[in-house]
Amino acid sequence: MFITFEGPEGCGKSTHSKRLKSYIEGKGLRVLLTFEPGGTQVGKEIRSLLLKPESVLDETTEVYLFAADRSEHVSKIILPALNEDKIVISDRFIDSTLAYQIGGRRLPEDLVRYLNMVSSKGLVPDLTFLLDVSPEIGLKRATQHGKADRFEQEAIDFHTRVRKSYLRIAKDDPARFVVINTDDQTIEEIQNKIRETIDAKLGDQN
Repeated sequence: MFITFEGPEGCGKSTHSKRLKSYIEGKGLRVLLTFEPGGTQVGKEIRSLLLKPESVLDETTEVYLFAADRSEHVSKIILPALNEDKIVISDRFIDSTLAYQIGGRRLPEDLVRYLNMVSSKGLVPDLTFLLDVSPEIGLKRATQHGKADRFEQEAIDFHTRVRKSYLRIAKDDPARFVVINTDDQTIEEIQNKIRETIDAKLGDQN
């Protein structure tokens, strides 16, 4: 099973993906937790270029860097793990590119979807958790422990477009997406909903 976590800045993806990994491992299953950008050695260099505040990147350059990161990630990390019958959990995947580059950057949809298809080798997650959060709350959470990265420094309008794009993507693919609003729920409440979904999915597989 290939599971992804998506959402705007400060939604809690990293926290919940780590907790879900531990939960599934507690069932005796093998799990690989990974992330984008930066899940490979090459990806680490790309991540630095994409996130450091001093990077000045053209929007098209940016989307090509994300595609390069994903191509490495899929071929060297995700597909090998799936071929070993591991459950793979990724903090961000193709939907981040759709939301940020089409919604946020307003790049042509045909270009972004084509790059997604090529870089992902056609791989689509079996299940995606969209952790929804309002931009004001999310950005406050994301920047409370350190300096804002290049995306966190974008104007509020950018983050509003990203959020709307995410919700539209999820609405168009309800069979894959589980949307959980994180504005006023505790970590435990959110994680319980995630675990309920996973229990149902794993029950279906068994």
